[in-house]
Formats: sequence, C-alpha cells, structure tokens
Amino acid sequence: MTLWRKIERDVRDTLGEGALWCERDNAFYWVDILAPALNRLTLADGAITRFAMPAPLGWVAPRAAGGLVGGFRDGVATISLDPVTIGERSNPEPHLPGNRMNDGKADRHGAIWCGTMDMAEDAISGSFYRLSPQGEWQVIDSDYTVTNGPAFSPCGEWLYHTDSGRRTIYRFAVDAEGARDREVFIRFTEEDGYPDGMTTDAEGFLWVAHWDGGRISRFAPDGTRDRSIELPAKRITNIAFAGENLDRMFVTSAATGLPESEFDGALYEVDAGVTGNPAGIYRG
Repeated sequence: MTLWRKIERDVRDTLGEGALWCERDNAFYWVDILAPALNRLTLADGAITRFAMPAPLGWVAPRAAGGLVGGFRDGVATISLDPVTIGERSNPEPHLPGNRMNDGKADRHGAIWCGTMDMAEDAISGSFYRLSPQGEWQVIDSDYTVTNGPAFSPCGEWLYHTDSGRRTIYRFAVDAEGARDREVFIRFTEEDGYPDGMTTDAEGFLWVAHWDGGRISRFAPDGTRDRSIELPAKRITNIAFAGENLDRMFVTSAATGLPESEFDGALYEVDAGVTGNPAGIYRG
C-alpha cells in the first residue's frame, strides 16, 4: 500500500526545507532556500502561493504579534505577506559573512532555536542558537558542519538537534532558559544517508528525514528505529504535521545536485498513522 502522494504543482524546489504548520493561517509553509522563496499551501482550498524572498531563507515560524519570523542568510527578520514586507535583520554572526541560517523552530516558551552553517559547506563554522522573546542571542553549541532539526519532545524535557555532516542526532535537556547536557542520541550509517529535518509526534517518537536516503524514519524515545516510509525522492529534507487535528504529515525534498525528476524537489503528503504536536509561536 502506498503511504504517500505527491502534491501537484508547477514548481519544484531546488532545496525545499523549513516545514511549518500555522494553525492561525490554516496553512502549511515551507521554504526553497536557494530560489530563494517561501511557499504557502492553504488547506481550505489546496491553493499554493510562492513568494519570492530577498535572500536565502532557511526557516519560518509564526509570530505572536502577527505574520512570521524567518531565518535569512544574514539573520532573523519578521515577514509579512500579501504584500511581502521584510523587517530589519538580527544577526548573531556578523563576523561570519560566509555562514547562513539553515533550520529553526519556535518552542512552547516563545523562543526560537536555530542553527547556522557555512554556505559553501567547506568550513566547520556552524553554531546552534536560542533567540529569546526579548531578542537576546544565546550560543547553545558550536562547531557544526550542517545544523538541522531542531525538534522538541511533547513532554517538554528534551530537544533534538542534528549535525547532518557528522550523521549525528544529539539530545539536550531543555527548559525555559536554555539547553544543557548534550548527548549522542542516534548515529546514521552511510546506508541511511544523512539525518535532516525532524519533528515529533504526540506519542513522543521522533520522525527524521533522510537526505540521500529516500525515506523518513520514526524513532522511539530510547532511540531505537520503529519504522521507515520510503519516498520516491532521494533527498528528503523536512517533516511537519498539519491540519486541524494535526493528522496530516507533509514532507519536503530537494532537487539540488540531482538529474531533473518529477519527484526530487516535490512536496509530499504522507499517511503516518499518528498525530503531531502544535507548532511553537515566537513571542518576540
């Protein structure tokens, strides 16, 4: 039985990422980092709108004051749509102009957790940050090749974050003030590909996208693999639960570095058989 369907549209993403469900807008958002563009799928009518962005955009999150906040190459800024308006950037790394934002999410406390990486993927210059609702940056971890994730356990005690280049998913103890006690949670093998974007379901299991692995996998809270769902795209990048009941899973993919294909760079809806957790909202 096929557990996925490809969402039909005219444009394939070069580097689809940043999967986000926004209950307020009844919409699923995702980015095309390299286009650069922000995509919106309105669930009420299935309409897809693509908004051109002024710089590479790695992620977006809902903002309590309205609109979105997004991680651009040169920092975090507010985003308003219809029409597009971009606010002033807040950049934790003005001393690293070769870096860009890659992946990020808001937590239940209203903060943003996001990572950076070398745009050329040559230097080990990425770091993992927390941006408080007051706009203060905190370095959580450093020396990353490619930052990815993050994801939060539904109990609120654990944060998962990835260094894709090292094929490693870390777990941190987390609270309203920050994260601590990093430990290796899962290591991918070469056959697995590279761990990319992640989310958790309501049962506390971690779902991970396999870049160069052509699938998504579900891992138990103890790190053991529960199951995998194969997809026709090779470079799977991110996952989010969506819909009124958080029972619709959307999965993004990338076409960069691959021959032209109808599957690579497409958006998928997957029948995961479980429900997800509400997305956090940035309170800054």
